[in-house]
Amino acid sequence: MARARGGDSVSRRKGAAKGRGSRARQVYIYTEGEVTEPEYIDIIVRNGAWAESGRTVQHHIANPNVEGKHRKPLRMVQDAVRTLRKVEREAKDAGLRRDKDWNWPQVWVLFDRDDHQGIPEALSLAEKEGVRVAYSHPCFELWRLLHYTNYTATFGGVCNDANSRLRSRPGFAATYGRGVRTVTAQQSKHVREEQVLTPATDDALSRYRTARKHAQKINDGYSTTHPHSWDPYTDVWRFVEDGLLLSGY
Repeated sequence: MARARGGDSVSRRKGAAKGRGSRARQVYIYTEGEVTEPEYIDIIVRNGAWAESGRTVQHHIANPNVEGKHRKPLRMVQDAVRTLRKVEREAKDAGLRRDKDWNWPQVWVLFDRDDHQGIPEALSLAEKEGVRVAYSHPCFELWRLLHYTNYTATFGGVCNDANSRLRSRPGFAATYGRGVRTVTAQQSKHVREEQVLTPATDDALSRYRTARKHAQKINDGYSTTHPHSWDPYTDVWRFVEDGLLLSGY
């Protein structure tokens, strides 16, 4: 579980008043991947640091068992809109206020460029309806790769290239077991803590902060508004900080 920064830990707040301000924010997440993104989220919430003491999140994977046809960007955003309306009604009934309470619920959709159709429509609908999006081009593996190294060259929209570069990083294969020297693309879908967390003996900038710095620099380089042209691109760090309320991990 994420650690609280500053003041008393969240675990010591059990005797605090049960008012609106003490409620955890409920965050519902639709993920394109069935394995990679949920495993990553579990790791960072378990090991991350809350940005502000007393402000916590309860996250829920909203589509854990759905079929692949329901994991397309536009379809997920459409489903997310319905979920958002439901949880907003529940929050209002509980006395929360959209514009004043930090713990007003959020619904996020994490999806990739890959070769999907309807991405501009998905982003437009999400913005209109208040659904949050974390978008990666060509795929989520770019965000994982940025924890190891900066990468600014185009992938040509090919996720396999990003995955291959990730698997070739020094020390990556060894995170799957002692003596492991190579892993398949299928095996690499499973995220290991050592791939994203900073070793306790490492005094350098955290892997998260390094990845965020690389991503922000990449993203700032685009003048076009068409998401198909952002190659590479990822703003998963917005989800980490704005959605999960973590300062890092």
